[in-house]
Amino acid sequence: MSDILIVDDERDIRELISDILEDEGFATRLASNSDETMAEINTEAPALIILDIWLKDSRMDGIDILKTVKRDNPDVPVVIISGHGNIEIAVAAIKQGAYDFIEKPFNIDQLLVVIRRAMETSRLRRENQNLKRRDVATSEMIGTSASYRALLGQLDKVTKSNGRVMLTGPAGSGKEVAARYIHAHSARASAPFVTVNCAGVAPDRMEEVLFGRETPDRGVEPGLLEQAHGGVIYFDEVADMPLGTQSKILRVLVDQQFTRVGGTDKVRVDLRVISSTNRDLDQAIKADTFRQELYHRLNVVPIAVPSLEERREDIPLLAEHFIAEFNTSQGLPQRALTEDAVALMQTMVWPGNVRQLKNLVERVLILGDGTGPIEARELPGEEENGGDEGRVVLSGALATLPLREAREAFEREYLLTQINRFGGNISRTANFVGMERSALHRKLKSLGVVTSAKAGVRVAHVDEEIEAAG
Repeated sequence: MSDILIVDDERDIRELISDILEDEGFATRLASNSDETMAEINTEAPALIILDIWLKDSRMDGIDILKTVKRDNPDVPVVIISGHGNIEIAVAAIKQGAYDFIEKPFNIDQLLVVIRRAMETSRLRRENQNLKRRDVATSEMIGTSASYRALLGQLDKVTKSNGRVMLTGPAGSGKEVAARYIHAHSARASAPFVTVNCAGVAPDRMEEVLFGRETPDRGVEPGLLEQAHGGVIYFDEVADMPLGTQSKILRVLVDQQFTRVGGTDKVRVDLRVISSTNRDLDQAIKADTFRQELYHRLNVVPIAVPSLEERREDIPLLAEHFIAEFNTSQGLPQRALTEDAVALMQTMVWPGNVRQLKNLVERVLILGDGTGPIEARELPGEEENGGDEGRVVLSGALATLPLREAREAFEREYLLTQINRFGGNISRTANFVGMERSALHRKLKSLGVVTSAKAGVRVAHVDEEIEAAG
């Protein structure tokens, strides 16, 4: 996309402009009417269009073509030319998104100045799109745990379709990364990925943000739906979308078109929709805060994104990934992780999930001295006990139990933590705690600890019957 399409019903004008531009090193294509113009654009979008406002024997005039181009190829600048130039036509063209307006007969120097400026604008827009696409393409999913592999298998199945996907999972678990993975591995990977932060937009501005607006002063201002044309629109935390907007989004999903705020023209869009939520939408529907019809439209393929609690095995890989990422993006030190640090991280509580882990890694790299591996004492919770090394502080409940019961309660909790840390793998757990596999099995049985499958990963829990009997 580096040539200029020249559209004029007068052959002499077309060829004159083409000769001038080719002398300046530009490649050109020519069209004499709207059918030829649309055929050229559909073959390959040009870097710039020079468009005559009046076209004889043509189904569409210049303004109609301009509207179509700005709808389907909004990043392509359009320079309008006309032999009947007046201020009204210029204003109308600019309002519809034209880059500039030149009146016939034109001054060659003026024409070249406008063309060079427009081509620079086109180049910058292409670079911006390439950067956005590169960002999507490098959105990585990291992990080897059973729950991660199960998630990846589901995502791979939906990449080849255009089906609407609803991603559910706790805050910070990586729902947007999963959405970007779907996009990056789909047929739409070269098209935009546009995020709608449903919780971050004021309700009274949501419709302008989504649908765009038209005003006498500023003309056409495309919204996020229009910007996502041909690609993916991602509704982040869709449960926070205002009810009034929900009904209009439902209509867009049905009709694949909408009207800008303040406008009258229908805008057609080709979109794939991916949504996410960390809330129970069934409860939201019962509370009349989410429309059931919209839920059914969005929830064609439901995919659950596991919490970090369900994929503790992946914590070392994720931490190492974030260390490398911060080294590249911020110049923070590239540090290894000690076994003690890994063990502590795998047994910590992560209410903020992967996002919390990423923030913790960044904090440790910023505050650390930058030399040697990251040690357990640098992680939260270790500093407070620094002056009492080796001392165990008992919880209130544990401190009130007789020694035998307290020891059993501690062993049960310790082994539960280690088994879940290793994704239910008894051999790895036995190796870490320093026991024979058979001895660990006997110990687990005596403590009432059993392992079972849950969401694609084995987890340990206390046998309720033995617990009750105890």
